[in-house]
Amino acid sequence: MSESQARPYGSWKSPITSDVIVAGVVRLSEPTPSGSDTFWVESRPSEQGRNVLVRRTPDGRVADVTPAPFNVRTTVHEYGGGAFIIDRSRVYFSNYSDQKLYVQEIGSEPKPLTHSEHMRYADGVIDRRNNRIICVREDHTTSDTNAMNTLAGVDLETGDEAVLVSGNDFYSSPRLSPDGGRLAWLTWDHPNMPWDGSELWVAEVKEDGSLGHRERVAGGPDESIAQPEWSPEGDLCFISDRTGWWNIYEMRGGKTEPVCEKDSEFARPQWVFRMSSYTVQAGRIICVFNERGRWQVAKIDRETRRLERVETPYTEIAYVQAEGDRVVFLGGAPSESAVIAQLDLSARRVEALRQSSSIKIDAEYLSVPEAIEFPTENGLTAHAFYYAPANPGFAAPEGERPPLLVISHGGPTSSASTTLEPMIQYWTSRGIAVLDVNYGGSSGYGREYRRRLNGNWGVVDVDDCINGARYLVERGLADRDRLIIRGGSAGGYTTLAALTFHDFFKAGASYYGISDLEALEVDSHKFEARYNNSLIGPYPEQRDLYRARSPIHFTERLSCPLIIFQGLEDKVVPPNQAEKMFEAVRAKGLPVAYVPFEGEQHGFRKAENIKRALDGELYFYSRVFGFEADVEPDEYVTSRMLNFPD
Repeated sequence: MSESQARPYGSWKSPITSDVIVAGVVRLSEPTPSGSDTFWVESRPSEQGRNVLVRRTPDGRVADVTPAPFNVRTTVHEYGGGAFIIDRSRVYFSNYSDQKLYVQEIGSEPKPLTHSEHMRYADGVIDRRNNRIICVREDHTTSDTNAMNTLAGVDLETGDEAVLVSGNDFYSSPRLSPDGGRLAWLTWDHPNMPWDGSELWVAEVKEDGSLGHRERVAGGPDESIAQPEWSPEGDLCFISDRTGWWNIYEMRGGKTEPVCEKDSEFARPQWVFRMSSYTVQAGRIICVFNERGRWQVAKIDRETRRLERVETPYTEIAYVQAEGDRVVFLGGAPSESAVIAQLDLSARRVEALRQSSSIKIDAEYLSVPEAIEFPTENGLTAHAFYYAPANPGFAAPEGERPPLLVISHGGPTSSASTTLEPMIQYWTSRGIAVLDVNYGGSSGYGREYRRRLNGNWGVVDVDDCINGARYLVERGLADRDRLIIRGGSAGGYTTLAALTFHDFFKAGASYYGISDLEALEVDSHKFEARYNNSLIGPYPEQRDLYRARSPIHFTERLSCPLIIFQGLEDKVVPPNQAEKMFEAVRAKGLPVAYVPFEGEQHGFRKAENIKRALDGELYFYSRVFGFEADVEPDEYVTSRMLNFPD
């Protein structure tokens, strides 16, 4: 390659365009082995975000199972997950448009099984003894904001339904013992989220299908239980954070013991249904665990409790399922986008069955994340991944430091990933550094770190984003006059709070972010309706604190440009929050843009809107900071940019 051209940071020309990103990327989830086949779900931006169930046969043939216009997606808890069940040559799935359960013989047209459009279903298992599906059911007959959650049985022939367990606010993970004689499930009540405190229950399944004696066997208001699974011998395993770390436990012979005690996380926060980080087999457990942001595969001997690591090329691993020595999972690495991977344990061989991205990024353009730790408030340490600008065709003028884009992830009890993300490379290949922050409250670092945010949302997360950026400025890796913060959902709230309550960042982008915590409390969906009790405090008793931490009430303090993106069908963060923030900033005369998208919900799924938002955000920054962006922004987006000088 010829010598690099001197060009200011931010204005580098990049082959990683928004067109390339949206044309070549699908979202993958829930890989499921069934016999010698493997199934998974693909969310395709090119098909308006339609979720398609896909099947791969042993000879490598890949084909769609669910035909258009069917969309395999449930909205139980709004976030969904666990929308399908594979039953030999038959598939049961929740269809997004009407939320009914459908049954489909593979190769034939789906047919509706359930009847009501007011019910939603998720996380089902087949109960062969009683010819039914046992699943989580969410009843919206009378209310969307206070839906009724139960465990229900759905007859496989008639679609008739019967409630099996009720009385609690939430349920998940119904799991039948191998003989079908016992049912395990998880439950929790407001104000807890499942990662705060939940309970594991077991009941006898009687001959007539009803449930007999029921017993709580683990968990409580201060212990988070996840992923109950039965062993082939009928012993019950589960994950608990009772030691401060999500470890695997086994109930055997009336005793509950840890399978492997380790200061590592064997689970993630259960935001969606059917997350899976281990499989129980005769004599062993196949699992994944997280150490300091890096996920690894392991085998645990159920007798000796010995853990043996299994090397793979992946640092991000989820949705682990195994049949014999064949393990399938969703994997990713700093140099590889998410893949459906298959691991042969006997041969120690890994194969990628499906790539989420057809984008081939030349290694010279690839910015590899560096895990960093930096000092933050109260003498504590926080974590992040730093991405340096990388483009072989360009170099910055002597002495120039790059703009820095700080990402505040959603959740907020989520975490930044090490998987190759083309959208991050979109920024770094143009000369903009990125800091993906795992602020206090993030998962992956134990319960104590996760609980740093309790009572301090809008404080700890903001401080950590600021201190991470400050750390890079002090190391000479970022320009203090071109610091940007962006985030979506809860990360959008962190963004708005940072821009409102601190004079540190010079621009920001909020994607469906929260500006009014009190409005969120009043207008939120059921799953998160009391989430703020732990993050902020009980409402309405601490209403003053909700107002004090809501950016919408303090827009007079906001003194930098802001661009806002919002889906108009968002039920998690309603559009009126974005509209109020926009009007307040516009009235101040600051450069601002409000970009609403028809047909989008909480997170954008349509290719054209993903492209519009990405290019529009870059163009917005170029106008703020005066560099020439290598982008042709959409007129719909640019027409909404106000208060810029002509």
